[in-house]
Amino acid sequence: MLRYVLPCLALALPAAPAAAQDRIPSHCIALAEAPGLEVLHHAAYGDPLEEDRVRIRYLNHASFLIETPGGLSAVTDYTGFLGIGDLVPDVVTMNNAHSTHWTDLPDPRIPNVLRGWAEDGAAADHALDLGEMLVRNVPTDVRDRFGDGVRPDGNSIFVFEVAGLCIGHLGHLHHEPDAAQYAALGRMDVLMVPVDGGYTVNLETMEKVVRRLRSSVVLPMHWFSGRSLEIFLSEMEAEFDVVRLEQPDIELSLAGLPSRPTIMVLQPDWIP
Repeated sequence: MLRYVLPCLALALPAAPAAAQDRIPSHCIALAEAPGLEVLHHAAYGDPLEEDRVRIRYLNHASFLIETPGGLSAVTDYTGFLGIGDLVPDVVTMNNAHSTHWTDLPDPRIPNVLRGWAEDGAAADHALDLGEMLVRNVPTDVRDRFGDGVRPDGNSIFVFEVAGLCIGHLGHLHHEPDAAQYAALGRMDVLMVPVDGGYTVNLETMEKVVRRLRSSVVLPMHWFSGRSLEIFLSEMEAEFDVVRLEQPDIELSLAGLPSRPTIMVLQPDWIP
């Protein structure tokens, strides 16, 4: 099997102090006119990474595994199941208290479990610095269970700053971010977006969000049968390149981001 990766260049950036491996500062800024895609042989989950690369694996539904060169791992929308492999992530995020996006019984070996919804009237507020990776959140409102009201701060957009990249996971987004939320997000180099067409926001709104953030790499998720995915791709292909990968994972580097924004369709697969 072949895998698409984005080629990396050496980065002469200052290192910030950290307990483990230092994190390459991200600053949520873009590099202009980076080279395009390159095809390399498949590299499996857990294989070593070069120091300025990140591996992202689409697990299922809205769950992704993010791996760093120093061996850190993060899982988004953790539900308690990752596959048959015995992976213990360093951090898991759960954006919304919904059965397919969280678990109340996380593996007790996981050192950092970040819940993304308000508790006791206070919005979730995370800024977890793991040295090589910083994990933060931007709260957003969600519809209530009956669909005719609002549950304030019921979701979080989680942002992972690692290897100089800003990686955003929109979670169970129910409305377009407002000006303050867009500002809090900053630049998103990689964006994981739900394209179900209704369980989160409708496709028209999601397309507006994606155009506004204009991330170099967009990873669709939460697409169920695939019909809404195909509609999303057809609406966006005039402005974004579309790459369909018959595999669950990619490797990315800041210096190797595509010069034209690209939607990459990954095929979900659990950890073997």
